[in-house]
Amino acid sequence: MSTNVRTSKGLKLTDILVTIVISVVFGLVYKIWGPVYDLMKPFGLHAEQLMYGMWFMAGTFAYLIIRKPGVAILAEVAAATVSAFLGSEWGMSTLYYGLLQGLGAELFFAIFLYRNANLGVASLAAVGAAVTSLILDFSYGYIDQLSTWNYVLYIGFRMIGSIVIAGVFAYYLAKALEVTGVTRSLRPATEQDYKGLD
Repeated sequence: MSTNVRTSKGLKLTDILVTIVISVVFGLVYKIWGPVYDLMKPFGLHAEQLMYGMWFMAGTFAYLIIRKPGVAILAEVAAATVSAFLGSEWGMSTLYYGLLQGLGAELFFAIFLYRNANLGVASLAAVGAAVTSLILDFSYGYIDQLSTWNYVLYIGFRMIGSIVIAGVFAYYLAKALEVTGVTRSLRPATEQDYKGLD
């Protein structure tokens, strides 16, 4: 998978449509993921936080496919919207989470000037989404007063789960999709592509 990105200015209609299709799929997955997340709660010690990263995957995966500014935000908001309309147990607050999680991921893609789509950048974007989700959790009062070691577990497990699912898994899923060749029409040619023409 080529990790250097040469972005063209702005999203084209094709980019937006592909992002929306990706988001609809993830919106369905997000809705289904709630019960999977709940299955981990009986294990205690915030084990369910290891599963939380799935809710950040639309943004990182869509960026790895499209590789243009704004894709992570669009993907997360659209996926959250689909999830909310399907009856997400978190109601309309799902939209706020989608927006902030998309912004958290987008921040790291922007820091690297939208020129890298490697595993490290995808993992950092997943962490960015996780941090913004934690900010909302605290503001909504979803996180009770915990002892220090409990906070460390809670936040640490969410970060680990985010990196593994929305970083590593999203990266290798995008890489597997790229091997099929279906992503070639979605992004500008790289220098490697031009060298291949010689």
